[in-house]
Amino acid sequence: MGKIAFVFPGQGSQKPGMGQAFYQSSPQAKALFDQANDLLGYDLSDLCFNGPEDTLRRTENAQPALYVVAVIAANEIRAVSHIEPDAVAGHSVGEYAALTVAGVLDFSAGVRLVRKRAELMRDAALSSPGTMYAVLGLDLAIVKDVCRDAQVDGGVAAVANVNGGGQIVISGSADAMERASDLAKAAGARKVLPLSVSGPFHSPLMVTAGDALFHVLADTSLTKPHIPVVSNVTADYFNSPADVLAGLTRQVSGSVLWEQSMQKLIADGFDTFIEAGCGEVLCGLMRRINKGCRTFSVQSPDDVLKTMESLNSVAEQEV
Repeated sequence: MGKIAFVFPGQGSQKPGMGQAFYQSSPQAKALFDQANDLLGYDLSDLCFNGPEDTLRRTENAQPALYVVAVIAANEIRAVSHIEPDAVAGHSVGEYAALTVAGVLDFSAGVRLVRKRAELMRDAALSSPGTMYAVLGLDLAIVKDVCRDAQVDGGVAAVANVNGGGQIVISGSADAMERASDLAKAAGARKVLPLSVSGPFHSPLMVTAGDALFHVLADTSLTKPHIPVVSNVTADYFNSPADVLAGLTRQVSGSVLWEQSMQKLIADGFDTFIEAGCGEVLCGLMRRINKGCRTFSVQSPDDVLKTMESLNSVAEQEV
């Protein structure tokens, strides 16, 4: 068996009920939820477990929820199964969970950073409104050309996420996104789908949020990763706290190079990917990127046991 990576989902994977099974079964999970509630000043656990969904979906709520549940899931995997990741990566806000698991920042700092990041992104979206589209079936070079050609009359269009399997998300001002949608269809896109988001995330319209976040990050204690962490913006490993500071700052307005990040891990001998927290989006993307890799979604204590049994079985077969 090759190496194991833990991966952590981004915004859009949240759903009512997330983390509840861990809370009910693990004193350690309950303690982290309680700590997050105190840090945030509201009952995040109740929102995670019971919604309502439209409130949980708000950027300022979804991002802390995803972070807390992802860290808890990773902790439970390690504590119960003794499976340790050889590397970690997270999609957008999921990168904060990856950095916490790698020892770069502690849990309380992560909660505060993720909340601030979400608030800054929300505020930037209010002052520079826009939207995002998923483009299916076009090469990255063509999508980049589409975005360039859509930028007329001050419009903004940029590649936000390179997710894999021909799925690329673009982001920018509403007028430029409409033009980009038409251009992508004309270029042969299989589908172009508007996303239900509250702003033009991972586009130049978020630069003000990134600049403000830089100052918050600069005041946060960051240490060198204890295990390798792949950066969204470089698709390579963070080497130092300075790398983390630069990467998290750029990530808010830059592209999430998820497919390239996963290809980096695969090239380095990783064949098992455990998605920790909520949902199965990253497992689905990996199946498009490389069908030969094993994927596991861990959203509950039962999932931890199933994953442990499957990996033990694989190890026994390979002996």
